[in-house]
Amino acid sequence: MPHLLQNLKNKFSDRHDAAPPPAPPSAATTSAAPSTQPSSSADVAAPAASAPSQPQQAAMDEGEVEDEEDQQALVVPKVHGAYFANWGIYARNYKPQQVPCANLSHVFYAFADVDPATGAVLLTDAWADEQIHYDGDSWNDAGTNLYGNFKQFLLLKKKFRHLKLLLSIGGWTFAPHFAPMAKSATRRAKFVSSAIEILENSGLDGIDIDWEYPADDGQAQNFVSLLKELRAGLTAHQAKKKESNPYLLTIAAPCGEDHYKILRIGEMDRYLDFWNLMAYDFAGSWSATAGHQANLFGPAPSVRTAVNYYVEKNAPPHKLVLGMPLYGRCFQNTDGPGKPFSGVGQGSWEAGNYDYKNLPLKGAVEKYDGTLGASWSYDSGKREFVTYDTPRMARRKCLYISRKRLRGAMWWELSGDGQGDRSLVSIVAKELGNLDQTLNHLSFPGSKWDNVRKGI
Repeated sequence: MPHLLQNLKNKFSDRHDAAPPPAPPSAATTSAAPSTQPSSSADVAAPAASAPSQPQQAAMDEGEVEDEEDQQALVVPKVHGAYFANWGIYARNYKPQQVPCANLSHVFYAFADVDPATGAVLLTDAWADEQIHYDGDSWNDAGTNLYGNFKQFLLLKKKFRHLKLLLSIGGWTFAPHFAPMAKSATRRAKFVSSAIEILENSGLDGIDIDWEYPADDGQAQNFVSLLKELRAGLTAHQAKKKESNPYLLTIAAPCGEDHYKILRIGEMDRYLDFWNLMAYDFAGSWSATAGHQANLFGPAPSVRTAVNYYVEKNAPPHKLVLGMPLYGRCFQNTDGPGKPFSGVGQGSWEAGNYDYKNLPLKGAVEKYDGTLGASWSYDSGKREFVTYDTPRMARRKCLYISRKRLRGAMWWELSGDGQGDRSLVSIVAKELGNLDQTLNHLSFPGSKWDNVRKGI
């Protein structure tokens, strides 16, 4: 029995990197600052000065299991997905072989681009995706063969039949290419046909769209049209291959009010298998004050306000996957959340962003606010605040996922995870339990690669 089920029988005891930072949310986190003075404990609950109604709301969101329907929600197979960045094989030295496949149901391969002039989907690093030879790859194979990350994931899919690989198209850097493509029926058709061609060539299980972000209702309607036509194309491809297992269609969905209120959520939902909610980057270098980047509760931006909005607009909870960060955002020269700051720190790979595996920074103390649903670290000597999800916070979010009957959890991105008992991916896999075991696809007779057609 997963630990989460036992927890629910009692009351709870208490982007994307080849790119500049995401656009500023519509508003910084506005909840008042809890105490940030360090304590002797490495994980303390700081007093919160949030709105009076938050404790009652948190109790409603995360109280005891009250009825049989709640109990049944716990046994629905859970999506546990994560983004794999194709550039991660370089400086980060994170390879497909390091992916914790036993703990994941879906991997979203980031990123492919779109040609705005033609609509064609384009791979962004052919050497990483299709050509690099890993240990065990021969330079003397006969024929025209697939290598690179895609071959490694195909090998992993053969070993872990529950692991589904989706190509994620877009991301922050390539976002401007969506609007000119999506407004043209001809370019949308090219997008669909070329995406499915890459899927068949590379041995994939679906397509994930990361359009950041439609700017107005016209673009929102074009997004609906794109999803409708892509769903039709994937269904036709499945029928052509006479397969019983459908190909998947998902999106990376915004959690900032200015962005999600533009979307035609109810119309989009008809064509999606599930939504990956990007429930992070609520605060950062663009903010007026230091703030939490992925808090559960409090005024917008927060997980709760975003989830409630999607549900209100007819995206059912069982199709919502809660995204969580494997990195932290830093604020320097500050007294903590809600306070002014100056500077964001060096970061692991870019200014202001630290891989979770490098946190807490030396000299910092981890803290937790159960009312706001947020965790962070603070160094009182340096006056440095870093907002990120700790193991305790990850467990709290698992409880929220089950209480709200959400589909599961998602991570951006895998190379940032910790090791051992600090691995958030492992913690969430254990807490959620009941991992989705739907079989992946292994037959790709239409691939241009000889070894893929032969089943690697």
